[in-house]
Amino acid sequence: MAAWERRRQRLCHWPGALFELLNILKPRLFMASLSRALRVATTCCGRRPAQGLGLQPLASAASPTAEKNVPYQRTLKEALGPSEVAQGPSQPLPSTANVVIIGGGSLGCQTLYHLAKLGVSGAVLLERDRLTSGTTWHTAGLLWQLRPSDVEVELLAHTRRVVSRELEEETGLHTGWIQNGGLFIASNRQRLDEYKRLMSLGKAYGVESHVLSPADTRALYPLMNVDDLYGTLYVPQDGTVDPAGTCTTLTRAAAARGAQVIENCPVTGIRVRTDDFGVRRVAAVETEYGSLQTPCVVNCAGVWASAVGQMAGVKVPLVAMHHAYVVTERIEGIQNMPNVRDHDASIYLRLQGDALSVGGYEANPIFWEEVSDKFAFGLFDLDWDVFTQHIEGAINRVPVLEKTGIKSTVCGPESFTPDHKPLMGEAPELRGFFLGCGFNSAGMMLGGGCGQELAHWIVHGRPEKDMYSYDIRRFHHSLTDHHRWIRERSHESYTKNYSVVFPHDEPLAGRNMRKDPLHEELLGQGCVFQERQGWERPGWFSPRGTAPVLDYDYYGAYGNPAHKDYTYNQLLKDEYTFDFPPHHAVIQKECLTCRGAAAVFNMSYFGKFYLLGLDARKAADWLFSANVSRPPGSTVYTCMLNHRGGTESDLTVSRLALGSQSCPLAPAFEGDGYYLAVGGAVAQHNWSHITTVLQDQKFRCQLVDSSEELGMISIQGPASRAILQEVVDSDLSDEAFPFSTHQLVRVAGHLVRAIRLSFVGELGWELHIPRASCVPVYRAVMTAGAKHGLVNAGYRAIDSLSIEKGYRHWHADLRPDDSPLEAGLAFTCKLKSTVPFLGREALEKQRDAGLRRRLVCLTVEEKVPMFGLEAIWRNGQVVGHVRRAGFGFTLDKTIAYGYICDPSGGQVSLDFVKSGDYALERMGVTYAAQVHLKSPFDPDNKRVKGIY
Repeated sequence: MAAWERRRQRLCHWPGALFELLNILKPRLFMASLSRALRVATTCCGRRPAQGLGLQPLASAASPTAEKNVPYQRTLKEALGPSEVAQGPSQPLPSTANVVIIGGGSLGCQTLYHLAKLGVSGAVLLERDRLTSGTTWHTAGLLWQLRPSDVEVELLAHTRRVVSRELEEETGLHTGWIQNGGLFIASNRQRLDEYKRLMSLGKAYGVESHVLSPADTRALYPLMNVDDLYGTLYVPQDGTVDPAGTCTTLTRAAAARGAQVIENCPVTGIRVRTDDFGVRRVAAVETEYGSLQTPCVVNCAGVWASAVGQMAGVKVPLVAMHHAYVVTERIEGIQNMPNVRDHDASIYLRLQGDALSVGGYEANPIFWEEVSDKFAFGLFDLDWDVFTQHIEGAINRVPVLEKTGIKSTVCGPESFTPDHKPLMGEAPELRGFFLGCGFNSAGMMLGGGCGQELAHWIVHGRPEKDMYSYDIRRFHHSLTDHHRWIRERSHESYTKNYSVVFPHDEPLAGRNMRKDPLHEELLGQGCVFQERQGWERPGWFSPRGTAPVLDYDYYGAYGNPAHKDYTYNQLLKDEYTFDFPPHHAVIQKECLTCRGAAAVFNMSYFGKFYLLGLDARKAADWLFSANVSRPPGSTVYTCMLNHRGGTESDLTVSRLALGSQSCPLAPAFEGDGYYLAVGGAVAQHNWSHITTVLQDQKFRCQLVDSSEELGMISIQGPASRAILQEVVDSDLSDEAFPFSTHQLVRVAGHLVRAIRLSFVGELGWELHIPRASCVPVYRAVMTAGAKHGLVNAGYRAIDSLSIEKGYRHWHADLRPDDSPLEAGLAFTCKLKSTVPFLGREALEKQRDAGLRRRLVCLTVEEKVPMFGLEAIWRNGQVVGHVRRAGFGFTLDKTIAYGYICDPSGGQVSLDFVKSGDYALERMGVTYAAQVHLKSPFDPDNKRVKGIY
């Protein structure tokens, strides 16, 4: 009976008569579901659901119940009789379309609208039922402007502009936008620090926000309990989006520009053709009422996106879960209050006229195992055993809820993804098939910004903003249909949705998917691993012993026993701070040993590709911004650009000599050959970008992925040459082995490809090793290095060493919306030659017009930790924000990189950079900073040449 008592106590705050009845019914209801118990109790009491807990007829957790009301003035659902439904589509189906959007929810309507604004004619939206059916119609519709991502702040800002102003100006229709403000609750110091970081980022984007004391919070929201608060973040211009009003206005505006919306038209298939070069392309969309020939399909089907993807042979990594909120009875004094996000209680409180909607994220969400294709405007029964925790948190925050009844419950399906980011962009398996789905219950607030970017993606081949974090190509192809990985990671992402975003956090779910040959060797030496796209890579080395990553325990949910004495998890929790982490000194030792002696880095998770064939040289000239067609044996650091001049990647390209042997280190080929080494976290993105360019340009060459066949270690530091010379059979002198060259050599008898490069600013070599030889080569190097002080080091050290040297990290300092000119990488571009390359014209225009922003290095004398998103001040004005920051142990300073602009809109010349007085704002406090035009560490690059 203990389980019954716990359930009863969790609901003890609610009206007493009901619980007296539950006590009477206890023997009869023992072991029944809580929703059944409450339904029986309400029925026996004779109370109407609107007066009590809003109880619904009991149904299986896997199936939707009868249709119910949601707390909006209207929905786009129409009450149609059987004869009307049988009439078919809402308007005749055209035989062709330039773009077909599948799904009439928030993303489908926003994408259609933005395609129409770009002048796309012949765009058609197909909805199997009515607009907003499925998930959009029951969304809470909250819009918060601040998130710990600069790109998301920009996307949210566009959504807000569209729904609050632009649509109404264009159509004369009100979308239902309500601006009542947003209030973020901090009940601990770390949470308040996170909010202060958001406030600093908001200053760079003109988002008004204020950190309030508990007393100020009570003055703003008199009904709130502030006794347990550290403070709050108030954003006055946050608000609420109405799904019906917004989708109606979007589609009317799109239709006025020539787009079509066809409801009651289910899609039954996607027809695919294979072109003369063997590339799969979209050909047509099939429906129950005919087919539409089209070269472009956009999958905006939400929870049903996986099923639509299967029609086309496209993998869509998302899961469906129940997501719920309840709507209270009238609350006196709640009118005009801001919406509330209490992250530590994992709840939100949305103003609903004179009532509140209460929802949140729990550790045990219910998976919708069998997604029904008949589901439209139905809802699930609310599982009170799951939802009760949100009620407790809501009552603690707004105590008047203890005496307030529940008017209705809303429990519907939502789609969730492995990293809690949407799935967007062109699918790597099928050209012309785009994704706009998996929005993790944030489709209304992100819809405007993402709809605009998706439209640009379709029309211009790339979005305007950096959308890598949303691009489906971010996931390695081995993971996108891996059921366990998708389910575990999606669960953890859901559960941690309201967790503090700490700089050095790592997932516990979906681990040990991809291990390199040295994994067990390094684990035994205290390696604390990081996860990047399935790979386990070294983060740092703990002197406290081994810290293996265990199987996912679902945080103790679903009957799984939670791990006890979990060393790896405890090491992560130790670093849940915005201060210097507890392991700061350990990482310092790795860095300083690399600078003073030598360190070995395991980089086996890097992507390793071969570009081979008759047109390989033409492809390389077009793909890479630098001149890589140098003599065999040369290695070049270069970028790959898009047509707008943005940076899709930075990598090293090694020219290969023609040979007849065929092995992982030296494949046989005709024509020309290049060996590419790219960051492992972005290997799939690089692969997809190169493949797309090869297809578009019809180059006769092939791209071969040898990432799994080859490992890689890098030995860096003043002693690296002396160490390697003991185990390498070749001369490593400057004359015999210059910087930026590569050779096949033998290490302890094993053939490897040695490349003389550095990513930390030291003398060093990379060793690219066949998988079977990785352990013996590594052991030989470590044995030889023992007397020189060689140590293991991880990516935490790489982050510090590289930022100290000023080396760029792709997707931090360098993104698809940043050009090499802006990033200080003009030397990687062959602009002095006449050789055409992808993005050249855009760079030439930018060079001739002058740079409007520039990446700068800033150092802070005070020893304060910074991690990125800090506001950059110049002469008393905010001119940008920090992209990446870290501590440089050799310089003994905090170092930051960020793009700055001239607030007046002028060019950002070197004189403009040098002439300003700078400061960085960390959590609302500004610190004087010094700007640098070159790296403050070894600016003359002597150390990489072996000059110490």
